[in-house]
Amino acid sequence: MRPSSPALPLVALLMLAGCAAEEASPKAPRSNDDGGAGGPSVPWRSALYEETWTPSTTDAEGRFLHDFSYAGYRHGEAEPGAPEGAELFDVVDRYGADPEGVTDATAAIQQAIDDAAALGGGVVFFPAGLYRVDDVLSVSASSVVLRGEGPEASRLFFTRSQGMSDAAHITFTGSATSDLELRLRTDATPRGEVLEVDDAADLAPGDDVEVGWVISADFVEEHGMTGTWQAFNETWQPWFRRAVVAVDRSRAPHRIQLDVPLRYPAKVRDRASVRRVHGLLRECGVESLGVSNAVGWDQAWEVTRTHVIDLRQVKDCWIRDVASFPSPVAPREGPGASAHLLSGGVLLADAKQVTVDRTRLGFAQNRGVGGNGYLFEVQRSSELLIQDSQGEAGRHNFIQNWGFGTTGCVLLRVESRGGTSMLGKDESLSTTGMSEFHHSLALANLVDSSAFDDGFSIVNRNDESTGAGHTGTQNVLWRLRGGGMVRSLQFGMGYLIGTEGLTAVTETPLPMSAGTEPVDWVEGLGQGAQLEPASLYDDQRRRRLGR
Repeated sequence: MRPSSPALPLVALLMLAGCAAEEASPKAPRSNDDGGAGGPSVPWRSALYEETWTPSTTDAEGRFLHDFSYAGYRHGEAEPGAPEGAELFDVVDRYGADPEGVTDATAAIQQAIDDAAALGGGVVFFPAGLYRVDDVLSVSASSVVLRGEGPEASRLFFTRSQGMSDAAHITFTGSATSDLELRLRTDATPRGEVLEVDDAADLAPGDDVEVGWVISADFVEEHGMTGTWQAFNETWQPWFRRAVVAVDRSRAPHRIQLDVPLRYPAKVRDRASVRRVHGLLRECGVESLGVSNAVGWDQAWEVTRTHVIDLRQVKDCWIRDVASFPSPVAPREGPGASAHLLSGGVLLADAKQVTVDRTRLGFAQNRGVGGNGYLFEVQRSSELLIQDSQGEAGRHNFIQNWGFGTTGCVLLRVESRGGTSMLGKDESLSTTGMSEFHHSLALANLVDSSAFDDGFSIVNRNDESTGAGHTGTQNVLWRLRGGGMVRSLQFGMGYLIGTEGLTAVTETPLPMSAGTEPVDWVEGLGQGAQLEPASLYDDQRRRRLGR
């Protein structure tokens, strides 16, 4: 590998903060010598995505781009939203919530939520106004939607901070359980949709399932992570959240067809299996609302990992047209003045097929170590779509975090700026905070047509964050732009295709590159504006759906 020179004078401090950034001269594109463009103003296509591309296309060296078109609500095949004619539960007219923000509206809003749930769903409606909420709001039933008249018109501000570590002010939480496990008879292959098991008699089309395996010593060693990956060792982890399309019992072994292809080998060696799952929430949403939960500066630093919205164990749900705003109870001057959020923004965990659209979050108070300031956070989820959204002044504005099994997710036309990693309450002790894949092998995700003025990173984080190790493999960074840095040092193979303005790092002598050989596939550095198609996700979706 080539030597590199520091991009910043405080490299040692950056490394301590988990955000080490050294600049290396990126390796020349290997698909062709001119970067695939033939010149700065000539439209060009990736050598891995020609006009004739299909989901099975593979080059002579075994490189390929996954089909990411399944991301989002109902796999991108329908627009999210409550059914036309859904009953409205007006929190002011029917439940007496104060729209002036003077008295606590928690009880009125929660009663509207509970009544909607009891009737099988509905829209909890917030007329234009400011709503003070001194406690938390909880949704535990499907088909409940929280809707306002726009994020500038209908605004909720939350005041509670005590006891809010690892909690959120608005939660949608399923009660997922598994009642059936079938061990795979043969290894399941990447980009395949079929599993073979001995007896699939109890499965039926439409069943929700998880495909996963044990994080065995062999699996850990195969990835060069012995001694690093430890938090999940010898536990079964779900990697792919799917649904059954068909079951063939006419021959042995029985064959299960899934709705979305797998994205990594599921090996008998690792006790790979498929588990049926019940209890996911579905058809829930938050839309056209303003939200804030910033509090006093000292209060914000007394709790950790507090989010404003948490969707967990859900499918086919959405957040759209939501924005944070300056909290009325945030300081008016000094540290934390006019802050929007206490710490985190939206958390999507153990979920599938969720769309986050036109959502703007920012200005967090607690951006310290230990999981704070994550504005758009994804954990252990499949086929999520975050599009046309902005994150500003968090720690890591867009982030995958904690645990294996984030796959097939898409960041589309997102914008990130002002990411700041704070070492403590003293705002002067801080470094740039990049958006990033943070933990345990985020697999086959797409970052598409997006802008990062603070940066984006996929590297080997080694022992940081309880042994995060390799944070990604087979992820595609497509047509990225901005004034920050993009680091693509992925396990096995990653793909950096088309950049504009960003400093690209694909090689470095720092520990973040350990075990990431070969160097990721690179095309068209500095020529992203001419890359076609403009969006890989949109084009793949058009091909799959024929529209």
